[in-house]
Amino acid sequence: MRRRAGTLLPLEVEILDAALRLRRTGDDHFHGFALAKTLAGDGSTLTAHGTLYKALGRLEKAGLLESEWEDAAAAEAEGRPRRRLYGVTGAGQLALAVHRAETSQVAPVGRAAWEAL
Repeated sequence: MRRRAGTLLPLEVEILDAALRLRRTGDDHFHGFALAKTLAGDGSTLTAHGTLYKALGRLEKAGLLESEWEDAAAAEAEGRPRRRLYGVTGAGQLALAVHRAETSQVAPVGRAAWEAL
């Protein structure tokens, strides 16, 4: 079964949401492990880091994220491998906003029905 073009999977929504929250705290770019820690604290549906990196790749291919390798000197100074740094694009922000608008159109009807009980 294929998903409809332009739709986001639940994990992709979680990634974009977490990335934008990280941005609000001053982290314009994030690496996969930091994102995984953020998602884990949120009770994410993330089951494996491989799943995360595949989703990051899909989001980047769709133009919703952009990425670049960090400066090699910074990684060397900390004695670790270089990190791939990701950032949310304007298209990513828009896709998340559209997703929220589409899903919120259903929610008020459900709440009204629930409150009527």
